[in-house]
Amino acid sequence: MEKSIIVNNVAKRYKLYQKPSEKILDLLLPKSYGEEFFALRGVSFEAEKGDVIGFIGVNGSGKSTLSNILAGIVPPTYGDVTINGQTALIAVQSGLDNNLTGRDNIELKCLMLGFTKEQIKELEPEIIDFADLGKFIDQPVKSYSSGMKSRLGFAISVTIDPDILVIDEALSVGDKSFAEKCLDKMNEFKARGKTIFFVSHSVGQMKRFCDKALWLEFGKAKEFGPIEEVMPKYEKFLEEYKSMSKKEQKTFRQKGAELQSAYEPIT
Repeated sequence: MEKSIIVNNVAKRYKLYQKPSEKILDLLLPKSYGEEFFALRGVSFEAEKGDVIGFIGVNGSGKSTLSNILAGIVPPTYGDVTINGQTALIAVQSGLDNNLTGRDNIELKCLMLGFTKEQIKELEPEIIDFADLGKFIDQPVKSYSSGMKSRLGFAISVTIDPDILVIDEALSVGDKSFAEKCLDKMNEFKARGKTIFFVSHSVGQMKRFCDKALWLEFGKAKEFGPIEEVMPKYEKFLEEYKSMSKKEQKTFRQKGAELQSAYEPIT
């Protein structure tokens, strides 16, 4: 099978500052300010065309950071990402300008993706129909609910027909009927051999839609493989995690944060 994405030893470093002045000092002075924090720690995996891969893990595990790297929103600090095809990210508010109307956002995002005004004019009715926002399509996006922003973002991204789709919690907001509509569209993409990455806290959606899973824990790839092999292990972990006391959960998270701060990448 042809590879659509190859992720090789990817790490993403951020700096954590105790106060805003430290960030300015860190930029201006040779002395280092702030604490290093690795949202991703040496993640490697490959995706083939037609793969539908779910990113699983508790909050702070690195799922959204990896999604943004695959979509080209942020670069990795270390490691390499090879992408064969056009990628689109679907996340609440992703790429939307709150001060513009929904219709203006359609034009702006499509222009940024290289479509001509004539092509956008042809695509616009299909995007508006899928988003189903009614009169709100001509209202500023800042007046939209999270669900409405997700509708618009999803409608734009699927209509431009990307080769690789990255969906980050976009189906966690809004009504159930729209989520079903989105899943139908994603199944259509899946049947056409497109690669899809899916981030969701819904284990049910993951099991229903994905054929592979990447389990991230504190920025590290803990498991990667067929969904039927990885998901039972993750569900068992969730049961154990939820059965912990608040103090035990806090200790677990603190140990993870220490690992992310102490990580030394291989360069």
